[in-house]
Amino acid sequence: MNLLLIKTSSLGDVLHTLPALRDLHLARPDIHVHWVVEEAFAQIPTWAENVTEIIPIAWRRWRKHPWKAWQSGELPAFLTRLRNQPFDLILDAQGLLKSALIARLAHGDRHGMHHTSAREPLASVLYHFTHEIPKQQHAVSRLRQLFAQSLDYPEPLSPPDFGLNPARFTHHTPEKPYLVFLHGTTWTSKHWPESHWQTLAKLATSSGIEVVLPWGNEKEQARAHSIAQIAPNACRVTPKLTLTELASELASARAVIATDTGPAHLAAALAVPTVALYGPTPTERIGIVGAKATRLIGNCPKAPCRRRICPLRDDPDRCMHTLTPEQTWKTVQEIARP
Repeated sequence: MNLLLIKTSSLGDVLHTLPALRDLHLARPDIHVHWVVEEAFAQIPTWAENVTEIIPIAWRRWRKHPWKAWQSGELPAFLTRLRNQPFDLILDAQGLLKSALIARLAHGDRHGMHHTSAREPLASVLYHFTHEIPKQQHAVSRLRQLFAQSLDYPEPLSPPDFGLNPARFTHHTPEKPYLVFLHGTTWTSKHWPESHWQTLAKLATSSGIEVVLPWGNEKEQARAHSIAQIAPNACRVTPKLTLTELASELASARAVIATDTGPAHLAAALAVPTVALYGPTPTERIGIVGAKATRLIGNCPKAPCRRRICPLRDDPDRCMHTLTPEQTWKTVQEIARP
């Protein structure tokens, strides 16, 4: 049986799909998954056992220059590949009008969330079969239920299993223990103060633990070097990493400290002791999930405000600032004991 899965982005959302794929592999090993995913995250499906084909989509690029995407042949090639074969079942696990339209272009019975469950209710009119999945639960649980209902197997009651073996990504034994600081994030309000990262680096390096600082853009690279200046002989700024290379760094870490960012979900999925720092965003539905995942939440009367810019930005004791380096370091020591 061939299943077309549509789950394109973002990094955290794509990773949240892995436990449902693991459930599917155990319940229906006869099903071969063909996964439509944003090109930046196309490495992730290679980590799942039951993904037969990866169909990359470059929507983030194409929407900026649609005519160029058509003239270059990229968009026609994607459409041809999508429509190249009939699928026994098409599952839109994104719940957006965009993803529902992608499902509509392929041949097969289309499944997705009911209009009361989908992120964009209008998407549900493009499915043949809809499924009511209660919203008041974590995204991982919702996806596991959607897969089970769409493919007709009992929803497992076990804890989510991302199916990621850290040994797959660990290629060497580190000379000494290290922490990974995932300091980059999108919203201004989700950033932890740079001075807090510097203090945490001092606490870690004074205990004989190295600090590793990945980055994803020039601004994050500059911040990584600024943090590393606190203890240049005990801090390592990485080159720009692929997702698989980042997974390798995370898999061997003593622990990971992160803001609300996609790579934090990767660390948690790898069962690495992970402390994620939250403030303006709710954790019940999209917080990190994993056997060794811990969430610390800032003390703020407006949290979670879901605002990109902090409404209390002139208050020195606001939100993310209330999560102290000392409190964070204590939590790291508790969850990362050898």
